[in-house]
This record gives sequence, C-alpha cells and structure tokens, in this order.
Amino acid sequence: MRRTVRFFALLRASALALCTAIVGGNAQAEQALTVSDAWARATVEGQTGSGVFLHLMSPQDAQLVGASSLAAQQVEIHEMRTVGGMMTMRRIERLALPAGKTVALDHDYHIMLIGLTRQLQPGQSLTLTLQWLDAAGARHETNVVAPVRALNTPTASSANRRD
Repeated sequence: MRRTVRFFALLRASALALCTAIVGGNAQAEQALTVSDAWARATVEGQTGSGVFLHLMSPQDAQLVGASSLAAQQVEIHEMRTVGGMMTMRRIERLALPAGKTVALDHDYHIMLIGLTRQLQPGQSLTLTLQWLDAAGARHETNVVAPVRALNTPTASSANRRD
C-alpha cells in the first residue's frame, strides 16, 4: 500500500513538473527566433570554406551574435557590400533582428563556414547553432539543420539581382 501511495505521489509530482515545463516553455516560445529557408552551399574536394543561407525572424528586437558548427573550425556572420566598385566581405560582430521583420541572410549577409572539417555534398545536412541576444540582453541558442545544396544553387536575392 505504501509503495502504491509513493508511486502515485511521484507520478503526480512528475506530471506537475511536466505541466510547469510546458507552460514555461510556451512563454519562452513566444520569444523564440524563427529560422526558415536554411541551406548550406556544397563544396568541392579540398575547399575549406562555404556559406550558410537562411531567414531569421524574432517577435522582439534581438541580435544575432554568433554561430558554431562541428562542420567548421570557425563560423562567422559576414556582410558583403560594394566599396569603390569592388565587392568586399567582412566579419561583423552582430546583426540586428528588428521585431517582427524577416532578416535575410542570403547574400549581403550570410553565415561563413571557415576551416571545413569535411566536404559538403548535396543531399547531406549540417547542424548549425545560432547564438543570439533577446531585447533584455539574455543569451539564447537555436539549433538549425541546413540541407546541403549544389554548388551552383543561387541564393534568393542573387537570383533576383541584375548587377
């Protein structure tokens, strides 16, 4: 009898903890970063770098501040722009994610994989962890699984470019 009472007390406590986690999880989900259209560009044998392209949306002002992946020794947020008629690419420390706006990392901004640990082949996927700060400055991580697409796959914005 005592075992049955203990079992049901433990079961009830577990159910209560689970419900609390679910309710708490919903509050956190309201602040979550939404990732869509993620993909990585395939590489040729011996190539040491590639890019990951995706769209991000946060329901509150946030900042993308970093990324990591086991597929690369180093992962950076990059910006491409034309300066004096020449295309340049540079690492940036953070990228603003205005509340409710989709931010495209598909050309001018992208995630750069440096020091690849393996060749990226179409049909494979890689896992990327995004680090971001919410409006209160709290640090969060979001895991993304990005399929690898062919080397000649255009990004959304480059397909629409005429320059």
